[in-house]
Amino acid sequence: MFKEIFNRLIAVIFKPSEAWEALSRKEESSETFLSRFVYPLFGLIALSAFLGVLFTRKEFDFQIALKSSIKILVASMGGFFLGAYLLNELWRSVFKQPRDMKLIQRFVGYSSSLMFVLLILLALLPEFIFLWMFILYTFYIVWMGAHPYMKVKEEEQMKFTILASVIIVGTPFLIDRLLFLLMPGLRF
Repeated sequence: MFKEIFNRLIAVIFKPSEAWEALSRKEESSETFLSRFVYPLFGLIALSAFLGVLFTRKEFDFQIALKSSIKILVASMGGFFLGAYLLNELWRSVFKQPRDMKLIQRFVGYSSSLMFVLLILLALLPEFIFLWMFILYTFYIVWMGAHPYMKVKEEEQMKFTILASVIIVGTPFLIDRLLFLLMPGLRF
């Protein structure tokens, strides 16, 4: 299963046009997508945050490691589901398409591949903070998937790309900031 996840991540990040074409032809249920792609990635994100705190701090602090993994798990999962909900609403209201939460969830999940990889890497290697600049590549991933996967018309592709990318990148960040502000116990 993890080999399949790794291959999908590599394909979406390094060959997005080919990956989106292949994904558009592939029949995949929402439950399969969530249980065999998104949830294992969330587990890896939480595990890497936990291990990252344990190995990058001078002292062994189980409590801070647990807080870090909970915070990143809530931010990434909440960002995924909130992003899918918001994009589904925009899909109906702005692009005049019927709601399709399963399609939108798959699109948001695959479009978030780079962000998931960055969360894992930066949890383990926090001194490489400059890698966050590569999050802008998410705009390209969304652009490449808008037409073949979401069937967005070419004249609306730029608007869809900007809105979807801001939602996909912004919702986890927004939830992370809200957790920081509203729950001082999660600060470390």
